[in-house]
Amino acid sequence: MPSAFNFSASPFDCLTLQEQRLVRDSIDIAYFPEGAVILAIGTEPTHLFIVIKGYVQQFDGNEVLATYGPEDCFDGRGLVAGKVSNKFVATEEVVAYQLAKQTVSHLIAENATFGALLFSDLSNKLLARSQRQSQHELQSLTMARVDAALVHPPQYVDAHTSVLDVVRTFQRLRIGTVLVNDTNDTQSTPPASRLGIFTVSDLQRAILSGIPLDQLPVGNLANYALITVRPGDLIGDALAALIKHRVHRVLVAEDAHVIGVLEALDLFGFLANQSYQINEQIVAAQDMGALKAAALLITRLITLLHRNGTKVNLIARLVQDLNLRLFERTWQLLAPPELLANSCLFVMGSEGRGEQVLKTDQDNGLVLRDGYVPSVDLAEVCQQFSAALSDFGYPQCPGNIMVSNPHWRQSVANFSQMVRLWSVNASPDNLMELAIFLDAHPVCGDVALLEQVRGAVFDLSTDNDAMLARFAAAINFFGSSSGWWNRFLALTDKGNAQLDLKKVGTFPLVHGIRSLALAQRLTTVSTVGRIEALTATGKLPPKLGADLLDSLHFFMELKLKVGLQELATGHAVSGGIQLDKLSSLDRDLLNDTLGVVKQFKVLLNQRFHLDNL
Repeated sequence: MPSAFNFSASPFDCLTLQEQRLVRDSIDIAYFPEGAVILAIGTEPTHLFIVIKGYVQQFDGNEVLATYGPEDCFDGRGLVAGKVSNKFVATEEVVAYQLAKQTVSHLIAENATFGALLFSDLSNKLLARSQRQSQHELQSLTMARVDAALVHPPQYVDAHTSVLDVVRTFQRLRIGTVLVNDTNDTQSTPPASRLGIFTVSDLQRAILSGIPLDQLPVGNLANYALITVRPGDLIGDALAALIKHRVHRVLVAEDAHVIGVLEALDLFGFLANQSYQINEQIVAAQDMGALKAAALLITRLITLLHRNGTKVNLIARLVQDLNLRLFERTWQLLAPPELLANSCLFVMGSEGRGEQVLKTDQDNGLVLRDGYVPSVDLAEVCQQFSAALSDFGYPQCPGNIMVSNPHWRQSVANFSQMVRLWSVNASPDNLMELAIFLDAHPVCGDVALLEQVRGAVFDLSTDNDAMLARFAAAINFFGSSSGWWNRFLALTDKGNAQLDLKKVGTFPLVHGIRSLALAQRLTTVSTVGRIEALTATGKLPPKLGADLLDSLHFFMELKLKVGLQELATGHAVSGGIQLDKLSSLDRDLLNDTLGVVKQFKVLLNQRFHLDNL
């Protein structure tokens, strides 16, 4: 066998050296001309094929299920089952490795990960990949620099300061540690100054001393045996110092310059997710400049979490919480208290569902209490809000679905009347706006106002089978120029030849689940919550529900990975996927997940009788 076989491609990248030698000794090369049927339905396969050159398509009848290119392998499932279920055709001249069935069976028996990645169902493939990635998570986190964590600025007191005054400093600054300057160190010869530390945990010793706190100098109780790390040291080194010296904080200093104090709680928080640090910055922000700085840190956090192997659904949850807190604080700084009390600011789309990771277009609205007349220029406040988010890196919506548009800021009565119109007059525009609003999630204000409007959605729509069918039919509109949702997504179409994952994968899945949820009057907003509720009530087969969850998270992760790569190279996030730049494992998983979406669409077509439209 040629030595060029790529053992870094999935699923062969999990083989041991001995297993790699077995592959080398067992593999041959096969050639197929364009149009050749490599595997026919019902035949018993004798080899696993790994494409070297050319492309192979997998057919179910006349429908193309998947396309395999260089370094992709097929048909592992047929090999294990003993029979081919689909037809595999060379769409151009194909050169491929062929690995004998006996060797594949041996590898599956000896290496569970290889077997999972080769022929298992989607959930097992994703589990095998997750287990491999998690091995590197803690290691990569501890390789970050100390100054990447939250280092508290130093707060100094003189050694003669009373413990009572120090306690007042703790309360005033909301801190728990001060550095103590002892300028009359009599323990050294000649006398010199020294630096110590005093924390809230030392208060117990102060109380037990029996000396009144207003008469007890803090220098008498300070700890002068400081443990120091440099800002350029690794997080792992700081962690080791904490453990070795059995302390709860270390001093961060460069030569004689003290930068601050690194607390054990903050260090462990950094190792966990860092999100609470950004949250603290948002809460404490007093102007737009401080909020913009916090917004920039969110993208940095996303990059670090993804690099460290954090699951994408957890990243999305953290990002949703931070974004909502950022939007809330921005609105609080712009809107007067009386407006905050008489309205509800909300977000929609993937942000509302908690499935947004990287910053994309704004989708937000405002519900006002009936009869309330703002004392400020509401249009100006809303315009400032949209402009601020744009400055933070959240682009303005091309479809103008923002609070700065009067259409998306109305009273409860007017909003309720509008959503009923969406159901009664199911025009393309109305269906689009209904779909967007169904994902509304409150940001701040009186949440009951939004819930009143949301209730109006179910008054008419769930009893209107024709409307529900037209609403769900959007899942079939992609791949052609027609369809009401295409009119909206075309606003952001980049016009390139990349695979649009949103159109072929994410949207049919999310909107299909949204349609089933609307029919069942489910008020939960997230796709995950909707899938779980539909599965629990028997409206969705458990196996399909699990596969849809796995597929959704894979789509989110793939979009995140590609988006971060684009940002790292100075490009804007396009949302397009270049298939030739995906790993063989990602291409394999993409084929599987798109297959799940096709299976789901069959169910939806039957449930809503879409063939009759």
